[in-house]
Amino acid sequence: MQDRNDNNSGRRRFLTRSVAGLAAVGLPEWFAREEASAAVQSPPRKRFGPNDQIQVGGIGMGGSRGGYRQGLGDTRAASRQSGCKVVAVCDVDRVHLDESVKEFGPDTKGYTYYRTLLEQPDIDAVVIGSPDHWHATMAIDAMKSGKDVYCEKPLALTIYEGRQIADTARKAGAVFQTGSQQRSDGRFRLACELVRNGRLGEIKRVEARLPGAPAGGPFPVALVPGDLNWDLWLGPAPKVEYIKERTHGSFRYWREYSGGMMTDWGAHHLDITQWALGMDDSGPVAVEAQGTTPTYEPHSFNVSTAFDVTYTYPNGVTVVATNKGENGIRFEGETGWLFVSRDRIEASDKAILDDPLPENAIRLYKSDNHMGNFIACVRDRKAPVCTAEIGHRSATVCHLGNIALRLPGKPLRWDPKRETFVGENQGDANPLRRTAMREPWAV
Repeated sequence: MQDRNDNNSGRRRFLTRSVAGLAAVGLPEWFAREEASAAVQSPPRKRFGPNDQIQVGGIGMGGSRGGYRQGLGDTRAASRQSGCKVVAVCDVDRVHLDESVKEFGPDTKGYTYYRTLLEQPDIDAVVIGSPDHWHATMAIDAMKSGKDVYCEKPLALTIYEGRQIADTARKAGAVFQTGSQQRSDGRFRLACELVRNGRLGEIKRVEARLPGAPAGGPFPVALVPGDLNWDLWLGPAPKVEYIKERTHGSFRYWREYSGGMMTDWGAHHLDITQWALGMDDSGPVAVEAQGTTPTYEPHSFNVSTAFDVTYTYPNGVTVVATNKGENGIRFEGETGWLFVSRDRIEASDKAILDDPLPENAIRLYKSDNHMGNFIACVRDRKAPVCTAEIGHRSATVCHLGNIALRLPGKPLRWDPKRETFVGENQGDANPLRRTAMREPWAV
């Protein structure tokens, strides 16, 4: 196994290459950095024949010790696609790294610093399963390195970071699949097609029913485990003392790294809601929320544990994201209702499901294998079922909910075209579209 723990030198190389070229022509360093950050200088992407092998690297293999690990699961799914081979893995947790190298074989290279992996010219695509606060930096660096990207949902930690990912994917010509795998589930596609084709009449209300987040803390500060690079795990997030509950599966309950169930499950169910309403390139125009407001005590989980977030869409449809009710999505129309989850699909009238759609019905992008769809698109350079732009728009709905929960009692108006809050309360809400990154990280 190869391990280059050269995160400091690698970080400097990545940050200074393009800056040096601009500074050399007399531009101020601050301006050069901004220009380098905005530019997309991506090597030409390889064109694959039907028999060519696509070589993949996995970044962020962990999730929870002893439980299901999303990054490992996604990378394993890539390894099972025809003509695809995992050749490198990366994780800041030595236990997860060693297990992943063992999983994919002795020829698999292992790295603790993701940019060292990205510098390997034999890697064509990467699978990113890191915590949310790392998505933007890793995905943008990967695309600028000439790699195609499969990135777990939610696409990014903030609205700003999501926009940077989507714009980079477009400018770089990268194939980018957001890991909202319900778009590759026939039940959800059928539900969306039935809604799109008016099987329920005009849609009046949608309930996206999500789990609630746990409360917890204050947790004790502890010594950093010898097999974990804590500073690199934090990366762009604020520097804090090590607390075990900040890492692995429970990172989702800290605002610094994720957005609770609003982004964890919301990125699934609100994504399907957007698909069904035909809003993949837009979103709601208003949002207000009620829920538990965290106390933000030090060393404690700080995302909302219970919530009712109400969105208004341009066509007058009301969408409610709530932690109440059975996990799934309920569409309510003039002539009936439909409920869909990962386990079942049912409707108020059996005919809603059983009567075939006509030949001229609206049909949506068909994918029955989310990772398989990504790999196929890497090969033929077509757009996958959940692009970076789609992933960004869906994640934005989740972020709008969390922003509203942080501003209880303040209705918010949203301009989805300009991606900015407008009208009353915009001064409170707009700064929450992004968060500062710890230096030297930036997107």
